[in-house]
Amino acid sequence: MQTEAIEAFVSICELGSFQAAADALHLTQPAVSKRLANLEDRLGHTLFDRVGRGVALTEAGRAYLPHAREMIAVLADGVRELESLGAHVGGPLSLALSHHVGLHRMPPILRAFVRDYPDVSPTIRFVDSEAACRLVAHGECELAVITLPTTPHQALRLHPIWRDPLQIFVSRDHDLADTINPGPAMLAKYASLLPPAGSTTRNIIDRALQNRGVSISARMESHYLETLRMLAGVGLGWTVLPSAMSRGELIAPGFDLPMARNLGVVTHPHRSLSNAASVLIQMLEAAQQPTVTDTD
Repeated sequence: MQTEAIEAFVSICELGSFQAAADALHLTQPAVSKRLANLEDRLGHTLFDRVGRGVALTEAGRAYLPHAREMIAVLADGVRELESLGAHVGGPLSLALSHHVGLHRMPPILRAFVRDYPDVSPTIRFVDSEAACRLVAHGECELAVITLPTTPHQALRLHPIWRDPLQIFVSRDHDLADTINPGPAMLAKYASLLPPAGSTTRNIIDRALQNRGVSISARMESHYLETLRMLAGVGLGWTVLPSAMSRGELIAPGFDLPMARNLGVVTHPHRSLSNAASVLIQMLEAAQQPTVTDTD
């Protein structure tokens, strides 16, 4: 089956229209439509419903999409395997970064990487950590540098790089600010500002509290720790942030509630890494612990 037709199908799914897919593939829209029509003829199923100027996957399209993505990923894996036979570091590198890692962990590493390996063409996607895991699992990104899941994942290989301790923070005029030896049960009496339920960081927080018999519901939620810091700083509630954010308008009351998350690399266990990806991981392993941690 023609790989170009499968590539066109996946591009339409990801970009939402025939024209956007044509632009990304450097083709005309009729050429993309022809490739999709050939694929549908070969499969014997209609993959899209055309609704006005938009498209929507049919039941057959939804069933076929993960297999199409897998085929493209396998072909790309074969190319990387051949390229890695030599010592040259170059070619495309698809990378997913969480906002925290991308803004405060990666800049010096990326600066050195693009300087030392100018033949590499990196493509970076900024997404939350959970979405980054899905991108790697589906073969859409070669690796991700994110907040690592707290449990093993059968479709991912997890490689910790940084340990990121977490603490409870409040504004300087919060009721908890001057409390002596505060107990975790006190937290349930006050509004909390936390990462979204189901996120890795939130799971770590919830587990630590549950171990102390404390159950809370967040007053506000955000993936961005800098946003949570701002909200806590103006007195809207308490929050949980990396210890490195202990500055400015916030203080840590000293709750005895150990929490930490791991930040690191996610790759696919059954796919070969390009030379570019391997070198980037080596640079990450050699990186020093940064002093600023602002966003998730």
